[in-house]
This record gives sequence, structure tokens and C-alpha cells, in this order.
Amino acid sequence: MLRESVRALAEAKIAPFAAAVDEEARFPQEALDALTANDLHAVHVPEAYGGAGADALATVIVIEEVARVCASSSLIPAVNKLGSLPVILSGSEELKKKYMAPLAKGDGMFSYCLSEPDAGSDAAGMKTKAVRDGDFWVLNGVKRWITNAGVSEYYTVMAVTDPEKRSKGISAFVVEKGDEGVSFGAPEKKLGIKGSPTREVYLDNVRIPADRMIGAEGTGFATAMKTLDHTRITIAAQALGIAQGALDYAKGYVQERKQFGKPIGDFQGVQFMLADMAMKVEAARQLTYAAAAKSERGDADLTFQGAAAKCFASDVAMEVTTDAVQLLGGYGYTRDYPVERMMRDAKITQIYEGTNQVQRIVMARNLP
Repeated sequence: MLRESVRALAEAKIAPFAAAVDEEARFPQEALDALTANDLHAVHVPEAYGGAGADALATVIVIEEVARVCASSSLIPAVNKLGSLPVILSGSEELKKKYMAPLAKGDGMFSYCLSEPDAGSDAAGMKTKAVRDGDFWVLNGVKRWITNAGVSEYYTVMAVTDPEKRSKGISAFVVEKGDEGVSFGAPEKKLGIKGSPTREVYLDNVRIPADRMIGAEGTGFATAMKTLDHTRITIAAQALGIAQGALDYAKGYVQERKQFGKPIGDFQGVQFMLADMAMKVEAARQLTYAAAAKSERGDADLTFQGAAAKCFASDVAMEVTTDAVQLLGGYGYTRDYPVERMMRDAKITQIYEGTNQVQRIVMARNLP
């Protein structure tokens, strides 16, 4: 029922704008409005804070179905979870009440500020600092590659509070868009997900109350990594949705397109390609859903399973979208058809929330 309702909504209210959102590199406001009106913009927020209380698997299905028609729009529910999960996992009860309620109502989105110009895969090498000043913390630094920056109202920011302790000297904070000293860089000009703004976040003497720290001092990096264990599965879901959308389109196309007097779908070479695409998509789905169940239960092998799902599903998405372009031939290479957009959108799923090379390191260190 959930899948059917999200798919119907996505087809009616999100899909018609997907090409224009990509072409104009503009935020998918129509998608945000539709998702918010149907309480699907942040389904993971617990019922205690006014949210839908969706479990990890339900959240994955929402993201997958939105990504099937528009990858940029799927980053609304995905990044709302990424940005707010540190608060849910480690924040005080007061902090949860303060920020989860407006998120659940749709009054503001949440972004996640971990990466920096010199701290990507080596996130512990960050330079953004937070210095205590009485009942306040003062933040200074630059965060890069921040999804939905400038649109989101709230930002989970990781900053160094004790430079001597490396990862154990990093703390997490909630910063608001309206805080004095917060500003944003120009939107990055990207290969794909053009409808989701990616910008730098500048923190210039941003003074915030001490109670906006998420968890205890020095626990920010641990919270950030724990968050990613759960949210990598949402990227797997996004990749899965993109791949499914490309497969669905290619499947329809080969039944219509005729060469040599018959539909190209009648040729065995084309059938084998589609069979491989469908097989890999289904394998990615099973791995992703199993990882989502582990996320919900908090299983001991979640770190491995989350990395495996993200890595496998994103590799599948890149392969399947590339094959979909191939099946459409010259048409696949034009912007008149959606598969080239899907191929461009798929690429980022192999990169963000930890590159697939990093995922393989994570898996190797956490072999079950």
C-alpha cells in the first residue's frame, strides 16, 4: 500500500517536473510541496515528535519510489533523515522536541555538515572549530558538498572542540540558517542531481547556545559514523530507485522500437541485457531491504550490511542506467529521453556518504 501510494504521488506530482528541474538546475519545489502535503518529506521522524514514525524499510521504499522518477527529489526525504538522525540518535530530549517537531510539520528541512574542502574521505581531518564561551559555542569554518544547503533551515554541524584528540575531539551541533554568521556559497555546477542544491556552508563566528550541542562533547564523530551506518541504506534506496526507473523505461522502449521488421525486444541480445539488468536490480533490492531491517533492529553487523547495500546498489545503478542508454541507442544519448538524466544522477550514488572505495574498506574491517 505504501509503495502504491508513493508511486502514484510520484508519477502524478513529481515526474512531470523532473526534466525541467534537471534542465534548469532548480530546486524541485513541486516535489517538496507534494511530499510535505502527504507527510512523506521526513517519514522517519518518531510519532512522539509529531512524525509519521516510519521504520527504516518504509523510509527506504519512499526514497526508492521518488528516486524512480526524480533522483533530485528523493534527496528531500533522504537528507532530512541524514541531517536529523544525529539528533534522534544522540540529542537531548529538549533538542529532539525543539527540532523534530518543525521537521515533521514541514516547517524546515535538515542538512548534514561533515565534509570540508580538505576533509572528504578523511572526515576526522576537519578544521572547523567550536570554542566554548560561557554558555555558548562559537563556530568558525567551511563545510563543503552540503546537500540542500541554503534551502534547509537546520544543519547538523561537526566541529573540532579539542584539536589534540583527533576524532575524539569532534563534537556535533545544530546550527540554524538564521544564526548570525551563517552564509552559503554559490550552488555547485554538477553532472547530475541538479535539482538538489549543493553548496558550501560558511560559519563566521557563529555563536550558538551550549544546549545546541548534540550529545556529550567529543562524541560528534562517533555520532556521525553511527548516522552513516543507517543512512547509507537510504543512498542504496536512491540508487535502487534510479536503476528501476531506467529499467522500466528501457523495457517499454524495446517493445515499441522496431528494426529489421520487429520490436528490438524480440532480439536475444537485447533480452539478455534486460535480464541481467533486472537480475541485478532485484539483487540490490534484496540487499537494501535486508540492510534496512538490520538498521531498524540495530543489528551488530549493520556497519557491514549498510556499506554493502550502498556499494552494491550504486554500482548496479551506474551499470543499469548505462545499459538503458545503450538500449535506446542514439535516442538514449539525447535529453528528449530520461535515461541520460538517470545515468548522470546514478554516478553520485557511488561517491557520496562515503565513496565505494571507502565502503569496501568499511566492509573489509567489519567482515561478518
